[in-house]
Amino acid sequence: MTRKDLLDIESLRREEIEHLLDQAAPFKELFTRSVKKVPALKGKSVLTLFYEPSTRTLSSFEVAAKRLSADVTTFDVPHSSVVKGESVRDTIATLQAMRTDYIIVRNQMAGIPLAIARATKASVINAGDGAHSHPTQALLDGFTFKEVFPEPAGKKLLIIGDILHSRVARSTSTLMRKLGVEVAWLGPGSLVPKHGPSEIKRFTNYDEAMKWSPDAVYLLRIQMERQSAPFFPSLREYTKLYGITQERFKRIADQGTYIMHPGPVNRGVELCDDVMQYQRCLIDQQVENGIATRMAVLYWLKPDTAGNESLTDEDTN
Repeated sequence: MTRKDLLDIESLRREEIEHLLDQAAPFKELFTRSVKKVPALKGKSVLTLFYEPSTRTLSSFEVAAKRLSADVTTFDVPHSSVVKGESVRDTIATLQAMRTDYIIVRNQMAGIPLAIARATKASVINAGDGAHSHPTQALLDGFTFKEVFPEPAGKKLLIIGDILHSRVARSTSTLMRKLGVEVAWLGPGSLVPKHGPSEIKRFTNYDEAMKWSPDAVYLLRIQMERQSAPFFPSLREYTKLYGITQERFKRIADQGTYIMHPGPVNRGVELCDDVMQYQRCLIDQQVENGIATRMAVLYWLKPDTAGNESLTDEDTN
């Protein structure tokens, strides 16, 4: 199936997801060896348009594009006409005039990447829109999970934290379920959506959730910037009830449970320091896999391919 854009996980078929995860593996193998750059996207232009602050996602996309030999331009929103009141529509017109091949966009409002995709011929990749979707984060999570569990169907993933405001929780839950993974949510009742897929278990008690015996625990940070009102008494209280404290970490380690986190990590809130040195902590692996997965996405949306081709020798030589 030919696609121009990657805007969400919901619209992807399982076959497309598995193709992207399979394609990420050879890209990771390339850059973890001596080959740091391949000509797969030579002559293509990539523009990053981030209305929200980002470290991992922005730098990951930039590195991925450059390793594919694409030309990368960063649209500096804080120093652009946007701060003078330029509308998204006018910004899109400017971008269209640049004849860029890819636009990678992050915006605090849900739906902006879709609006840009409809108004431009460029391939648009959603790098996070409001609390709606973050498809490449979900893909890198799926890739990381499959490295540990090559046959993910039937495995269990427990997502802990601010589910309500998290685009990561939505996208990763959807992708994992498409791969056959059982998903559960844990957090304060005010931050765990009551409506949504009935197949997703909902826990408000940590001990009850761990009795479910998850194969991996996925921690989310509390997104204070998206909360218009307090959803729990304090961060200290949140840590006491839902954080991976030293005591809970010992239990997780004893059970051999893997730990994931999309970053940035708030030490002392959602996890204690020792988690970062845990042998089954996959957080650094997720960062590394973000580059490989985003290389796979860029190549998948390559304008002159059918959208489902695999990496060829011509693209790496």
